Amino acid sequence: MNVLVTGGAGYIGLVLIPKLLENGYKVKCLDVFFFGEESLQNLKINQNLTIIKDDTRKFNPEILKDVDVVVDLAAISQPDPTKQLDPNLFYEFNFYGPSRVVDLSKKHGVKKYILASTCSVYGFQDKILDENSPPNPVEIYGQTKAQAEKKVLSYSDKNFSVTVLRFATVYGLSPKMRFDLVVNGMTLSLFKTGKIRVMRNGYQWRPVVHVKDVVKAIMLIIESEEEKVNGEIFNVGSNNQNFQIYPLAKLIGDSVGEPYDIEWYGDPDTRSYRVSFEKIEKVLGYKTSYTPKEGAKEIYEALQNGKIMDTEKAYVIKWYKNLFKDTKF
Repeated sequence: MNVLVTGGAGYIGLVLIPKLLENGYKVKCLDVFFFGEESLQNLKINQNLTIIKDDTRKFNPEILKDVDVVVDLAAISQPDPTKQLDPNLFYEFNFYGPSRVVDLSKKHGVKKYILASTCSVYGFQDKILDENSPPNPVEIYGQTKAQAEKKVLSYSDKNFSVTVLRFATVYGLSPKMRFDLVVNGMTLSLFKTGKIRVMRNGYQWRPVVHVKDVVKAIMLIIESEEEKVNGEIFNVGSNNQNFQIYPLAKLIGDSVGEPYDIEWYGDPDTRSYRVSFEKIEKVLGYKTSYTPKEGAKEIYEALQNGKIMDTEKAYVIKWYKNLFKDTKF
């Protein structure tokens, strides 16, 4: 089976692609490489991997020839509450990009399309939310993801399977590391300063999920019968990993086993949501395998050993702001 992964050189993609190759898939990785190609070096020797430097908004549709499944990860995958980026960038990459990819995929005979979305589409809501709850995105990232969901699902029919995966906030190690995600960022702060930075007021809710468990969910959708996943939205995470931010910070500090203090920062978070993950478990038998305790410990040890480093490229919004400051998109 042939799989095209857009945004394949990103945080999730570089955990997904090795798993696909390990399972015998032929993979095309399409990426603009805004963050560089370094993290792909160890994979380039694999004969079942084709690397394509291109843009979801512009690529030649011939790339889709003989592709069975598209996993569409390409996006600006981080909220921008302080509005550092031109909102049109989010529209271009988070809405127009997937709209074009799903349209071309259907026209060129792809059988299954999977969109990576986010639980951020729920925005700020007090109740426990499931896939039938109305989205309430409070910033441009969530808004463009919600728009893309609606668009791609409209392409679903009996010959073309479309699935939307709403990921909880992802954590864990990746060859393309990110430190602008809550568990990863708290662990880095602890490593560098002995303090865990917590956004006020600390009691906002956020579901979290390990990047390997995200990959597990994607693999499950790829391998599932179309009738189970076609036209469906699945929240990806686990009910026992809905955390309030302050207790999550304490869990991370305690898991590492080093002395720590809590450092408060910022205005009160505009996002707070608890999510039900019962559907994906009931329909597909999905269960997570990792916890924030394990995730924080592996990140802390990788920092200690110099396997990962804090660089400018580990922060999506900061990097895009630098990248596009003198460039037209």
